[in-house]
Amino acid sequence: MKKWKAAIYGRFSSDNQRDESIDAQVRAAQEYADKNDWEVVKVYADRAKSATTDKRPDFQHMIEDSGKGLFDFLIIHKLDRFSRDKYDSVHYKRILKRNGVRLVSVLENLDNSPESIILESVLEGMAAYYSQNLAREVRKGLKENALKCQHTGGIPPLGYNVDPATKRYVINENEAETVRLIFRLYLDGLGYNKIISELNARGHRTKVGKLFGKNSLHDLLANEKYGGTYLFNRAAAKDCDGRRNNHKSKDEVDVIRIEGGVPAIVSPEMFQQAQEKMLRNRHQAGSYKAKEIYLLSGLIVCGECLKREGRDYAMMGNSRCSGRGKNKHVTYRCGHKDRTKECCNREVRREYLEAFILTELEKNIFNEKAIPRLAAKLNAYQAALAGERESEAARAESGLTDVARQIENIVSAIANGIAETSLTGKLVELEAKQAALETASREIALRSKRSIITEDTLRGLLKTFRQYVTERNIPEVRKFIGNYVEKVIVYKDHVEVVFVLVYGEKSTGAYKFTVKVRRRSLLKLRWAKVVA
Repeated sequence: MKKWKAAIYGRFSSDNQRDESIDAQVRAAQEYADKNDWEVVKVYADRAKSATTDKRPDFQHMIEDSGKGLFDFLIIHKLDRFSRDKYDSVHYKRILKRNGVRLVSVLENLDNSPESIILESVLEGMAAYYSQNLAREVRKGLKENALKCQHTGGIPPLGYNVDPATKRYVINENEAETVRLIFRLYLDGLGYNKIISELNARGHRTKVGKLFGKNSLHDLLANEKYGGTYLFNRAAAKDCDGRRNNHKSKDEVDVIRIEGGVPAIVSPEMFQQAQEKMLRNRHQAGSYKAKEIYLLSGLIVCGECLKREGRDYAMMGNSRCSGRGKNKHVTYRCGHKDRTKECCNREVRREYLEAFILTELEKNIFNEKAIPRLAAKLNAYQAALAGERESEAARAESGLTDVARQIENIVSAIANGIAETSLTGKLVELEAKQAALETASREIALRSKRSIITEDTLRGLLKTFRQYVTERNIPEVRKFIGNYVEKVIVYKDHVEVVFVLVYGEKSTGAYKFTVKVRRRSLLKLRWAKVVA
């Protein structure tokens, strides 16, 4: 006589259930299998997964295995463990049936009779109703919290913490400085790539400790909370496949927006300027419509404004035709000059300045004579940096030891019956300090990793650079300039170029130097010198 084989599927969601729920389901299913003399060959279980979606790893694994002939029956505790979406339920039951697997429920004794079909449909409808009703009640609670400008869950945005007592946003000053820097750099004319490079060079990270990317910058600049506006229920609902597009918004009548509901990190005026610039950039895809290509975009700043105001104002590309022959002149021009008329700096010809940059790149970095010197300087820098990291690690370790000793003393005092409120508060403060020191210690250890910088590595860069310049591969030449030129500062009478050669992350090895040239000297340079 054939021994029937069975598999068990269990699931619990995150609403007031635990791992023990899975154990109870499996135990009941095992007893059901024993009673019917079935052999249980495999158990599938999804923990903290909702049945309103089919994106459950073990569920999909089970569906896949059903087509391999591994089992004849699938035992579930209740139908709602299988699915709470009536469409998914019908779809996957059909797959099981096609694969010769019968679905059975421990608590709902359903056979193949017409009455059971009706009962099964009712039970599935009730499961779907329960799920959607629960979601509606949760949304009600979240809406009430939103009307009080309270945090509604998830990780708060960079620059904010959540007050445990009021559940409202409070400014995290350390993170807020990163946010303000991003808005300043963006409004000063830097593109996303340059902003990201600047942030990473200064050691700034996202809320979860990762490097910034273009998407994270875009979302940050568009976040209304930074201008002081509380926002809830903006993103459009999930589609029929359970996917959400956060760039799509709901109708304004469904969105909760409260001016002044969040402490502002940047002024409303600065936030509005950023939104207007983002809108202009979206409607004017400059990189696709530009008639002229500027190799120094995002790198070149006005030295006269820098001297006068201490701020980096970007110089923008400008072209015009003049003279009887309507000759075209392409230049870099201070953007601040157009806005305020206060800048007295002159424009500089694009071809002269870009040729100078490329010549200096080849002279100081991308040539055979410079390679041994650069490799030595990078390795020396890396060795010096390693010494600093060791000192930082020693200080962090000393701090951890001191904090651990203080925590031990407070715990001993509390254990001996000294239960003062001040001790408890001090303990919480010390534990937070200990966690911060441990994080810092791990970051120092990661930054301390060293690798030898070889001359062959630099020769590879030299070969690639020469190839791109010779072939006039403008996009790649522009990328090289962006990698090795940190800043170009244009003054009335001279130009300063800050070059930087970075190996890997900036914390691994870097060599920086500045070249100064009188503006009139730029006239002597031509592209031919670079190619030669």
